[in-house]
Amino acid sequence: MKNLRHYVAAAVIAAMALGLGAERASAQGLFQSLFGGGAGAYNSRSYVVRFHEGYAPGTIVVSFGDRRLYFIHERGAAISYPIGVPSGKARWSGVSHVSRKRVNPPWTPTPDMRRENPALPAHVPGGHPRNPLGVRALYLGDTLYRIHGTDAPWTVGRDVTHGCVRLYNNHVVDLYNRTRVGARVIVTQRRFTR
Repeated sequence: MKNLRHYVAAAVIAAMALGLGAERASAQGLFQSLFGGGAGAYNSRSYVVRFHEGYAPGTIVVSFGDRRLYFIHERGAAISYPIGVPSGKARWSGVSHVSRKRVNPPWTPTPDMRRENPALPAHVPGGHPRNPLGVRALYLGDTLYRIHGTDAPWTVGRDVTHGCVRLYNNHVVDLYNRTRVGARVIVTQRRFTR
């Protein structure tokens, strides 16, 4: 146990020396920074970042450029979550709102999805372990787009969706609990990090 503490302390010091920042200065963060994904990817932490003060608290900003979702929790600060983003022509931008929230949402693939992949089931009930929407969903306006969890955590951070925004399940639960129905959602290609 003493040796394990020694190695973890050494990893944190190495992370700080490499300039990975406080949010990466953990054994898990170091592993993810050095090797990309792995054990840290499925439990990747959200963290607070400075953010443009022009956004009101409660607003969600989705940056496809950063592959991050920002929940503005106070003026000038946001909680940042990694996301899976739409691929190719499925990318979009605009302003919407959270029209409803759902625990264990059911999933019905669109006809286009089933044409693209005939092996898809016609319907997956909410709460099923193979439900691609995961454990929570925030529905955007009157569209088919959602901010949701996933049954495939290794896809977060990649171009994988048909227009939805995909989060780790622990992150979508956190976001769900913070977000009210009616919250403004801004979806953009803009990058907020350098």
